[in-house]
Amino acid sequence: MSDAVADRPSRPDMPSGDRLYQDLARRLITELASGRYAVGSRLPAERELSLQYNVSRPTVREAMIALEVQGFVEVRVGSGAYVKRLPGKNDMTGFNISAFELSEARLLFEGEAAALAATQIRDDELADLARLIGEIQRENNNPSGTEKADRAFHVAIARATRNSAILETVERLWELRSLSPESALLHQKARSANIKPVVDEHAAIYDALCAHDPAAARTAMRAHLTAVLDSLLFATEEKAIEEARNAARKKRERYTKVAG
Repeated sequence: MSDAVADRPSRPDMPSGDRLYQDLARRLITELASGRYAVGSRLPAERELSLQYNVSRPTVREAMIALEVQGFVEVRVGSGAYVKRLPGKNDMTGFNISAFELSEARLLFEGEAAALAATQIRDDELADLARLIGEIQRENNNPSGTEKADRAFHVAIARATRNSAILETVERLWELRSLSPESALLHQKARSANIKPVVDEHAAIYDALCAHDPAAARTAMRAHLTAVLDSLLFATEEKAIEEARNAARKKRERYTKVAG
């Protein structure tokens, strides 16, 4: 999870009540407003901020995404976060749902949805899931592909629960991926880092549903969404993104040489 209880700082000057990354973001915005960092200057590295505020590095990453969405910083791949503008009098500090919060909610809801669906799902619905796994693979192979099949796969499982409230909840969680600026930005970063839905994880969920095994379906779904959380952490690791891009570039160069 992105904000473990163990990460809660003991600093008396850090506000409480918000999620930890929001506390940190508010503190950094205050420091920007005070003039501590000039426009164009580089903020301390992730590791330094983590130590300074006694928070985890994922918490620092969430805070930086919040600042980036609000236009205060620009995160440059492989270089760090630079001050883009300073807070003004009319700036109202606010936060949308982060990709980490959203993934945590999905882990809770969709794990139980999969368990219930395992007891209700029909053969025609299983056939549709098998088709969607193939669509996920095809979308992954397309450099400009979307994740429509991934969404359809998860919504289909929610529909198979025969519970309209569960279906509506899962559909709403997926809508928030694009409606929340923080979430949309991080998923965009993940796509840029070539992070895509893992077919094998979806196949494991499908197998458990075929067996009509609620425990196995819950475990497979939770394992998948835990991996999604891990991939989002990877996507916010600036160095990891740069390494992924360099690896992709080297592959393209190698293939070009072979073709030539």
